[in-house]
Amino acid sequence: MIFGDLIGDVIRTLWAHKLRTFLTMFGIAWGVVSIVLMVGAGEGLRVGQAKVAATLGKDVMIVFHGRTSLQAGGTRAGRAVHWEDQDVPVVVSESPDCQYAIPELEQETVRTHSNYNNAAFLVTGSFPEFSYIRSLNIGQGRFYDWEDQNLGRRVAFLGTEAAKQLFPGRNPVGENLYLNDFPYTVIGVMAEKKQDSSYDGWDVNKVFVPFAAMRRDFPDKPPGTSTTFDMLLVTPKSVAQHPACKHEVRAALGRMHRFDPNDKEACPIWDTVEEAQAFRQMTDGMKYFLGSVGFVTLLLGALGVMNVMMVAVRERTREIGMRKALGAPASTILKQFFLEALLIALLSGGAGLGIAYGICYLVDLAPMPDFFAGLLPTWTTSALACGLLGVTAVVAALYPARKAASIDPIEALRFEAGS
Repeated sequence: MIFGDLIGDVIRTLWAHKLRTFLTMFGIAWGVVSIVLMVGAGEGLRVGQAKVAATLGKDVMIVFHGRTSLQAGGTRAGRAVHWEDQDVPVVVSESPDCQYAIPELEQETVRTHSNYNNAAFLVTGSFPEFSYIRSLNIGQGRFYDWEDQNLGRRVAFLGTEAAKQLFPGRNPVGENLYLNDFPYTVIGVMAEKKQDSSYDGWDVNKVFVPFAAMRRDFPDKPPGTSTTFDMLLVTPKSVAQHPACKHEVRAALGRMHRFDPNDKEACPIWDTVEEAQAFRQMTDGMKYFLGSVGFVTLLLGALGVMNVMMVAVRERTREIGMRKALGAPASTILKQFFLEALLIALLSGGAGLGIAYGICYLVDLAPMPDFFAGLLPTWTTSALACGLLGVTAVVAALYPARKAASIDPIEALRFEAGS
């Protein structure tokens, strides 16, 4: 029997048992759909959360000042620590694994008004790198630069909601803004930003000014002094350097303020890098679990193929005996049953992949919540599903095919269906 005749015979046999073939194919297709959709859902959750987390900042660590809990250098525990302007260059010079270390000073009680409306917004001052570190994308105008900082210019960059309230229906760029009656010029407005976490409120409701202007016009309040600030924002040069960067920052600040670098109460740090790594581990575990559920479904489908092929071998025992009696070699019988099982698996697997990608496409057309990026199947997942499908198909086909090829023709001719 040539290969073309063999394929034709396989297709005719499958068509003769349409219901049995369909149910078997459905089991395998559902297994493939399960793997792709479940892993795609896990990937969509990971990507969505990563995008939302990025709105807070790019691998940022927020270093707060606190109160010592350990004795160090002869000083008592329980001493309040406040960051000073002179700490910033020291941290930068002694932290080679850190890319940025910039101060942030805030005031909540600044009276804010324009020529059109009054409001109460948080005013914050920092260095120009603040816009990059905190993901403040520009919608209009520009962010303040180092020339503004060095000259202490009274310029302001507004969050979107702040701009809408202070300048309703108007373009605020170039307009005057009054902070405690100090005249500031609006130089830019932030782009729309969806944010689900913060250490001091939503960025859309803030006014951003250069650190020099903030220090001059709105210095830190008691118990702070005219040289203290609220937070130090630090980013590592790479994610791999993040533990070293954190250690270097604590060591530099500990030396400057005479506290133990291991005293986390004196120097509490909100580490978004660590949080992102922990979340990634959680979503990876979720993907592996969901993928294993789909694999079990696929394995059950393969067992269904094996059972169907075993039934087919039993039903066609006399046919097999007749073929072997007429001179058909065992290899031909083996090929036929092996091809039947393989064709069922491949067709159902292909159909499963097509259905899964179609479902993903249709679901992704709908609006998604901020924390979920949709069903995102990957080529890795598809390749894995195809690989598992191929292995299970070979395993499911091999035993029935070998059993059919090993049938004795004399015993087969004596066989009665149903006996």
